[in-house]
Amino acid sequence: MKDSKLVKCCSLLAQKKLKIAFAESATSGALAASFALTPNSGDILLGSMVCYDADEKSNILQIPKKVIEEYTPESSEVTALMAKGAKKIFEKADIIVAVTGLIKKGGSEKVGKPVGTMFIHFIFPDYEYRLKEVFHGNSIKIMRQTILKIADIVTEQIVEIKM
Repeated sequence: MKDSKLVKCCSLLAQKKLKIAFAESATSGALAASFALTPNSGDILLGSMVCYDADEKSNILQIPKKVIEEYTPESSEVTALMAKGAKKIFEKADIIVAVTGLIKKGGSEKVGKPVGTMFIHFIFPDYEYRLKEVFHGNSIKIMRQTILKIADIVTEQIVEIKM
């Protein structure tokens, strides 16, 4: 996916000499792939850990199974821990973005957490930021909206960063 919002975000990351990395579940690597297709990808992108399965979130990103069972694999709490796990893996990253959510039926959807609910957790150099957003459409549209929302937020947040 090549989009002007994404290109703008990656250009600003490169201009500020910031590195970004991801921990992905619902986006299944599409987030990293989208950033990788921009002109500045080699300057900004460190990588991504894709942990779609709850057991892999626990095994790779060190999220306690008890937390996953209590809050569900698609939750703000799990997403925050995914970001923290990714920060340990991608130590050189200035920005970490973790994303979980429901892009199709069969997850932990319920009233108040329908398909399209996405949880995003950002770790910036001096603070963390979390977001719950509900997108609409099929799986591809939900993923696309999520990726563009992430690009928007990263852009907004790093405008003031001086590196």
